[in-house]
Amino acid sequence: MVDNGYERQFTYVYGAVSPIEGEMDWKISPQMNTEQMNQFLKQVSQAHREEFIVMVVDGASSHRSQELEIPENIRLHRLPGYSPELNPQEHIWDELREKEFPNRVFESMKGVVSQLEAGLPRMAANAQTLRSLTAWPWIVSLNLKEN
Repeated sequence: MVDNGYERQFTYVYGAVSPIEGEMDWKISPQMNTEQMNQFLKQVSQAHREEFIVMVVDGASSHRSQELEIPENIRLHRLPGYSPELNPQEHIWDELREKEFPNRVFESMKGVVSQLEAGLPRMAANAQTLRSLTAWPWIVSLNLKEN
């Protein structure tokens, strides 16, 4: 067996964007699991206490878990499988990769996390860019009311 010297490491970013407001919430995590998703949902819920939030999620196991604790002011809308183009947040990730990580090689995961810690606030501070990436006509035209 040949050892190529490569080892994979992962860091995860949980994110939620408001296409109309151009606001983004995010959380960097060393793991992607139900506990971390619960923390992120709580973070978003507390940051937007007076708002009713419809959060689009994909089919990740942490988005479907029986142990998921969904706050009162959040409803999850699960997308069909293999349809990331329908999730506004996916366009944010594409922009983040393009603007913050173009042709970059990092010596360690610490460098990746540092770049995320610098880049995510920059993105979150630019409401116009967030809206331009995510405020599609069908989203803007929705009239959501809490039931």
